[in-house]
Amino acid sequence: MHLIDDPDCSLDDLMDYIQGPDFPTGGHILGMQGIREAYETGRGRVIMRALAHTEEMKGSRERIVVTEIPFMVNKTRLIEQIAQLVRDRKIDGVTDLRDESDRDGIRMVIEVRRDADPRIILNRLYKHTQMQSTFGVIMLALVGGVPRVLSLKQVTYELRVAREREHILQGLKVAVDNIDEVVEIIRKSKDTGEAGVKLRERFELSERQSDAILNMRLARLTGLEIEKLEAEIAELTAEIARLEEILDSKSLRMSVIKEELLEVAGKYGDGRRTEILDVPADFSDEDLIAEEDMVITVSRTGYVKRIPPDVYRQQRRGGRGIAGMGTKDDDWVEHLYLASSHDYLMCFTQNGQVYWLKVYEIPLGSRTARGKPIVNLLNIGNEEAIASIVPVRDFPADRNLIFATRLGLVKKTSLAAYSNVRSTGINAINVVEGDRLIDVQLSDGTNDIMLGTRSGMAIRFAEADVREMGRTTRGVKGVELRSGDEVVGMVVVRRDATLLTLSQLGMGKRTRIDEYRTQRRGGIGLINLRVSEKTGTVVGVKEVTDSDELIFVTRNGVVNRQQLIFVTRNGVVNRQLAREIRTIGRATQGVRLVNLDKGDAVVDVARVLADTEDTATLPVAVSSETGEASEPAG
Repeated sequence: MHLIDDPDCSLDDLMDYIQGPDFPTGGHILGMQGIREAYETGRGRVIMRALAHTEEMKGSRERIVVTEIPFMVNKTRLIEQIAQLVRDRKIDGVTDLRDESDRDGIRMVIEVRRDADPRIILNRLYKHTQMQSTFGVIMLALVGGVPRVLSLKQVTYELRVAREREHILQGLKVAVDNIDEVVEIIRKSKDTGEAGVKLRERFELSERQSDAILNMRLARLTGLEIEKLEAEIAELTAEIARLEEILDSKSLRMSVIKEELLEVAGKYGDGRRTEILDVPADFSDEDLIAEEDMVITVSRTGYVKRIPPDVYRQQRRGGRGIAGMGTKDDDWVEHLYLASSHDYLMCFTQNGQVYWLKVYEIPLGSRTARGKPIVNLLNIGNEEAIASIVPVRDFPADRNLIFATRLGLVKKTSLAAYSNVRSTGINAINVVEGDRLIDVQLSDGTNDIMLGTRSGMAIRFAEADVREMGRTTRGVKGVELRSGDEVVGMVVVRRDATLLTLSQLGMGKRTRIDEYRTQRRGGIGLINLRVSEKTGTVVGVKEVTDSDELIFVTRNGVVNRQQLIFVTRNGVVNRQLAREIRTIGRATQGVRLVNLDKGDAVVDVARVLADTEDTATLPVAVSSETGEASEPAG
């Protein structure tokens, strides 16, 4: 009716009235794109999804109940398909599957294990079974005996066809009435083209009429055929008159259409069964996962897990605290973040690649569980090692990533340059042969950057001194290294803190950061620790305050369980509080922090997170809404 009132109306206008297919089995249609393509071109793909909901059971368990399935999907085969996926462990967490359907409708029940998330299981079912399937639309019709694919607007063509046929027949009638003259013109013409021109000039015919005359068979000249021709013209003339009357009279036109529509509705009409959801047809696990805060812990050896924050709060009352992760003697919690289940962890490797990991993809562990190796959760090669982890909520352009490499290069790139998330990872920084990425940190553009070197030098310069660069670049010189020297650590200065410096032979010190004057980028820096045979080379620098807990690790194993941790080559771990290391001047050798066995050496230093860490003070993922940036521990 709308198309007759407004023949030039748009497809959008028509789709206000014709929403899309309505399937007898109900369910959902995902997105309008496939419907629009079908109505615009005559072909399209409609994504159908079963209708399902969750119900609570006894014992804090849940079940998934499916009440409608996609059109043309066999319910029995669907149940068999689900059962096979459960047996093959492609869908985990299903404890029972049964068909409770009756004459009142479909009811498929899928019971879920207590510790499993029914939303994740439902998403897996949509992804791997016919609970989500595709219905191909082809708007095919016979037009003049020829199959054609029609758009939505190509629905009123009777009058046009009748007029075209009448036009041809009127030309043929002229030929029959003047057959002798027509034959004479054709005989005297040298070819068909000349004959057509002469016929059009003599009888005022159109090109289509003259062509029809030239293609006319001699059999049409018999008396019977002439009568049929005249009868067809009479019928067409009457049909044209009827159609013109309908189109000229709006009331008559509406009356005819209403009669036809009412006839169809009386036979087939009922309430709409298929709901059309204006959502993308493509989906991920995230679409069915509730957004909630999580505490993410990462150990020194790369084990990761996530825990709800209230686990810590409930266990911390009335005591010093609780163990936050079950670890081996040579491992500990080195990173602790508070992030949403929809946030990302950006994992940077030493060779300059970055991989993204959604928080919800991290295994949900118990309070004392060790977790899983983070490399097993990433599409990462065996030769790659994680250099740094940065949590982000989104990718605002006003936040920067600061990179530091072993050979003294630094790079500043907008976080927005890394918003194109890929499961296979991308190149975050070009690392030349012989170099490696050692750290990546977030900055808001106003911080200072400090680099510490193995030979005991340190340089501090403003972040603004590093120009912003693209993603696939090497960076610029942050510090001028002497022969054989290399960068061992980077600090993005955010707190009123001290710089901890630790040497290979167990010497170390804390120095107030403001004793390091700001210089231009690319210089040799200032003496940070006087390296000698007594100290050995520098193995690490950290920004620390009195409340920080540090770990020093040696080669041999655990030395003791104090509150700073130093790592030696033999695996010895020494744990101390930062406040036990007194603050002294910049250009000194420091004091003895670790007693080493002969041949042993310190290999690493880290800020370890206390078991009583308050979740309210944890570093959080950077957000363009809040403006807060994470401060990766260690």
